[in-house]
Amino acid sequence: MTAPLPYQTIAEIFALFEEAEPDPQGELEHVNAYTLLVAVALSAQATDAGVNKATRSLFPVADTPQKMLDLGEEGLIAHIKTVGLYPTKARNIMKMARILVDDFGGEVPSSREALVSLPGVGRKTANVVLNAAFGVPAQAVDTHIFRVANRTGIAPGKDVVAVERAVEDRIPAQYQLRAHHWLILHGRYTCVARKPKCPACLIREHCGYEEKWL
Repeated sequence: MTAPLPYQTIAEIFALFEEAEPDPQGELEHVNAYTLLVAVALSAQATDAGVNKATRSLFPVADTPQKMLDLGEEGLIAHIKTVGLYPTKARNIMKMARILVDDFGGEVPSSREALVSLPGVGRKTANVVLNAAFGVPAQAVDTHIFRVANRTGIAPGKDVVAVERAVEDRIPAQYQLRAHHWLILHGRYTCVARKPKCPACLIREHCGYEEKWL
C-alpha cells in the first residue's frame, strides 16, 4: 500500500483526468435507471462487453420491472445465458422486478438502503446506480479502483469500504461525482494489474507508486 498523497497532489491528478476526459461515462449500456440496475447486477464476475452484448436484445423488450415480469424468467435467460452465473442472476432479477413493482411503484429507489435491500444488489451496485442514475457522488469501488487507489496513494485502504471512504474524504468535492469513472478507466486501461503502463501514464509525475520509474 502506497502512502497517502497530499491533498494538493490529488487535486492536480484529478485536474489532469478532467482535462483528458471531461465527461467520463461508465461502459455498461443502459437507457434508464432500471436497465442500469439490471446491467450492473449482470456485470458481477462478467465483463462489461459481455453484458452489453446480452442486454442489446434484452432492454428493447424489458426496460421496466413490469416488462421484465411479463418476459418471465425463461425469457430473460434466453437473453442472458452467455453471461456468467446467469441462473442465479436471472432469479435475482425477477425477484427484484417483483419487489420494485409491488413495493416501489415500478420505480428504482434513490436511496442506498432501499437499493441494497433488493435481491442481488450490494453496496457497489447501489453506488453505481446512485451515481449514474441519480447524480449522487457515491463511490463504487471495484477491483480497478481498489488497485489504483492503493497503488497510487490517492485513497489507500485495507478493504473496499475503507477505500470508498478515503475517496470521499480525500478527493476534492468538485471531482466527486465523476471520480470513480476516472479511476475505473485509469485502472482498466493504464494502471492495469500485472504490468501497469507507467511510461504512458497521465499522472506519472504525481503518482506515489515507487516502481513507476523501473
